[in-house]
Amino acid sequence: MSQKKILILTSDSGGGHTSAARAIEAGLGMFSDRLSYLVHISRIIEDSSFVARQSIQFYNFLLRHYQSYVKYYHWAIHKFNPDRSFYPFYRKYVGQVVDKVCPNVIVSVHPMVQYAIGRILEDLKLQDRIPLVTVVTDPCGNSWKGWANENVKLYLVAHEQARQEMLSYGVSPEKIRICGMPIHPKFQKVNELVPTEMRQELGLDPNKFTVFINAGWVGGGNIPKVFSHLASTNLNMQAIFLAGKNDKLREEAEKIAMFARFPVRVVGYSDKMERLMRAADVMVSKIGGLTTFEALACGLPIIMDHITEPMPQEFNTADLIASHNAGLRLCQVGDIIPILNNLIENKEDCLAMSDAAQKLSIPDATQKVVNELSSLLLPKQQVIETF
Repeated sequence: MSQKKILILTSDSGGGHTSAARAIEAGLGMFSDRLSYLVHISRIIEDSSFVARQSIQFYNFLLRHYQSYVKYYHWAIHKFNPDRSFYPFYRKYVGQVVDKVCPNVIVSVHPMVQYAIGRILEDLKLQDRIPLVTVVTDPCGNSWKGWANENVKLYLVAHEQARQEMLSYGVSPEKIRICGMPIHPKFQKVNELVPTEMRQELGLDPNKFTVFINAGWVGGGNIPKVFSHLASTNLNMQAIFLAGKNDKLREEAEKIAMFARFPVRVVGYSDKMERLMRAADVMVSKIGGLTTFEALACGLPIIMDHITEPMPQEFNTADLIASHNAGLRLCQVGDIIPILNNLIENKEDCLAMSDAAQKLSIPDATQKVVNELSSLLLPKQQVIETF
């Protein structure tokens, strides 16, 4: 079996980009029987320089503490194109990584690296030998125009709205494929996980209405306020609270859970999202790209945080969810109580949203991404036989 080397470039700005990178890595190991892959994942922005790393830490700080300001960060990126400014910081590091890994394909899952990687490949005269593939992790458009670059050979997008946006940025239609959002392949078999058993795993009542309160990878934003407000109510429910990579929030949530009027299981960072989601009847969450499509694959309705206006790249995703009855918008903290009370008392409404979520999902998206990557490396006759 021929072995190919894949270099995946990501960043821990939020958790979605690296989750996509890990999903693709897992998919390359599971879904390609004609090729063997050696995958190297690089957090290019953080690892390349101190200056670039500060930009990511600042973004995560805003997500955790000042979510309403993220839209200004998004505006500034569009206005000032910092990817071009960061090129000198990336240049040496990326050259070293390419020299070390000797990739057959480079895959980017982050919008701030396209320009730099394309230019570096040009400088090294490798643009015709090493295809640059961009997996756009903003599913429904309103994303940063930095995703588009003339040196990208192939764009893999989640939805027709993202495809249309790439076209508006001047990308040739033959370069774009709609694959869905690359979530971990384990979500393809998520229906085998029995909700009652998942609740028992967490020490919860297997038969009680369960709410997954998801504070995200960085652990912050408006969701902790929602949890704090909800904890004082006496709804006939139980909850899972995910604090993400925020130990202080986890400790605070554990204190709140001690006095909550319903059972609560507090969890820190977890790589078992599929089990947490299958344990729940509904999720309260910010509309992150990866988290949203993981929930859809689980048939999990989403109560979407609209207390703060969603980030521009998430706005259309929220519209998609709401228009297909796969979730509801939460516009004020206090609205969480009547929303959940209605779902608890009218379980058919919750089941209808669950069915709608399932219909929106593309659980085999990562397999489609792997097929596209393999098609760049396999001889044409093998591509036809395989796909």
